[in-house]
Amino acid sequence: MSSMLSNTSVNSSFVRPATFFINGFSNIPHAKYYYVFLSVAYVVTILGNSFIMSTIYLARRLHTAKYIAVFNLALSDLCGNSALIPKVIDMFLFDHQDILYDTCLVNMFFVFHFMNMQSLTLLVLAFDRLIAICFPLRYHAIVTKSVMFLIIAVMWMFSVTMFAILVGLLTRLSFCRSTVVDSYFCDHGPIYRLACNDNYINKIWANICFGLLICFPLLLVIISYFCIGLALSKIAHGVERIKAMKTCSSHLLLVAIFYLPVISLNIAALTASLHPNARIINNSLSQIIPPMLNPIIYTLKTDEVMQSIKELYKRNKVNLMMKRNVKHIGGNYS
Repeated sequence: MSSMLSNTSVNSSFVRPATFFINGFSNIPHAKYYYVFLSVAYVVTILGNSFIMSTIYLARRLHTAKYIAVFNLALSDLCGNSALIPKVIDMFLFDHQDILYDTCLVNMFFVFHFMNMQSLTLLVLAFDRLIAICFPLRYHAIVTKSVMFLIIAVMWMFSVTMFAILVGLLTRLSFCRSTVVDSYFCDHGPIYRLACNDNYINKIWANICFGLLICFPLLLVIISYFCIGLALSKIAHGVERIKAMKTCSSHLLLVAIFYLPVISLNIAALTASLHPNARIINNSLSQIIPPMLNPIIYTLKTDEVMQSIKELYKRNKVNLMMKRNVKHIGGNYS
């Protein structure tokens, strides 16, 4: 581990480290097998989300406002895990646990930004279901492609701004003692707590980000489904009610898989002192598992996607047969 410190301030008491050392698990035998598991999960995430994005792009029936949001969710899942896992593999399977100061901050920004985009996109999908079930006659007038593009663009700008501030505030901190980060990536909490000078504003902004970008969207999702529940209770026909509930089931599963681990982890951290190893396992699973399962859930539980996959398969099969016939005819005339 490099312990070289470079002072970038005129004030000699301000110390900015050249590198951080990402500690990973402590005193756990065969910890590398866990990182191998994360690598396998990453491969599944790439394949699944690339498949969903390709299906949405190629299937004309999925060129709707709702699937613009689903495409954004898959993109966020793919980019978030790509910002996290390759670096984890490099650090712990190839023993490169020293990470440059600037590289660490950039990595932190992208990991948190794309994780947050998953949260905000789940909120947008809840809004889509709310309008579809509570205002079905006005759905196509309210939830248009242009409106969805605008909402997603605002989400991206808001998230980038929030996390640019979060990461930027770290540059005012002096690290005059340890530079060992008790996490498996450049995690914000373990880093700002290493500072020698006042880190109160970092703690406040972290709480603001968590409240605005995780808790508030979850609250709005819960309110949305409360309204959806009221609307469904007024539907007389049981078949229509079940059909409407089925359109929400895949989204509810995504919400549960994403929010429950994140919320429970933060509640546990507030109520008790979490061991770094427990924090690493909870954090990594909450960041890796939802992006891996999202495309599987949308593929298996959404009739539109399954139908589109079947149509694309039949189209490719027909195109392949036509090419073979053309080659066969051409061979007969030559």
